[in-house]
Amino acid sequence: MGVTGSGTSGTPFEVPNSSLADTVLERLTATYGAAADPQRAVSMRAYMKDVAPFLGLTTPDRRTLSRTVLRGTAAPVEADCTAVALRCWALPEREYHYFAVDYLRRHVRQLSSGFLPVARHLVSTVPWWDTVDALASHVVGGLVAADPKLTSDMDTWIEDDDLWVARTALLHQLRHKETTDTERLFAYCVRQSGHPDFFIRKAIDWCLREYAKTDPEAVRDFVARQRGRLAPLSVREALKNIGP
Repeated sequence: MGVTGSGTSGTPFEVPNSSLADTVLERLTATYGAAADPQRAVSMRAYMKDVAPFLGLTTPDRRTLSRTVLRGTAAPVEADCTAVALRCWALPEREYHYFAVDYLRRHVRQLSSGFLPVARHLVSTVPWWDTVDALASHVVGGLVAADPKLTSDMDTWIEDDDLWVARTALLHQLRHKETTDTERLFAYCVRQSGHPDFFIRKAIDWCLREYAKTDPEAVRDFVARQRGRLAPLSVREALKNIGP
């Protein structure tokens, strides 16, 4: 294929040729398109603040249709995953983006550290919490867990002017539990503690509250030391389930 996207530096990259992606996209567009509900699509688009048009598929129906689309298809390699994701992202309707996120989550172990530029493209293209959060915690987080050298990229992402890239850095350890790099997690929260945007502040709240399930004492100590820098809501959310 000759479709192009953009990497972390804005350099164009080619969508890999993939016969598997050809099959998946042909089935996907036919199956999803036939099930579209234009009336529901209007309300779904409004609920998601007009970030993208919708087909009007509920999550349970969409996932049932996805199983039909994928029935009998081969296990993908990284090039197939890349092609499926980028080709889905090039389609306007949001359900195709959801399909791509689910596909990447399912096959994240097939992805190498070289997939990170593609993940950043997905995070920063048509961005909203509905795709970014799953990409952050399941895809980017999986890549970093498999290749700790990528933590240096996260150190760059947390400084990014794109709030969705910074949010991804904050949330990438959300599922790491006992393997969380606690020092880095807390440093990221401090680094963005004064950010004016709601979605950055909520990411701080979320990752602290989640990590408190694993190490409540560490979170209590962090909050005690940084209470003056953290927003009051972040303090409340961090201690919500563990007490002061």
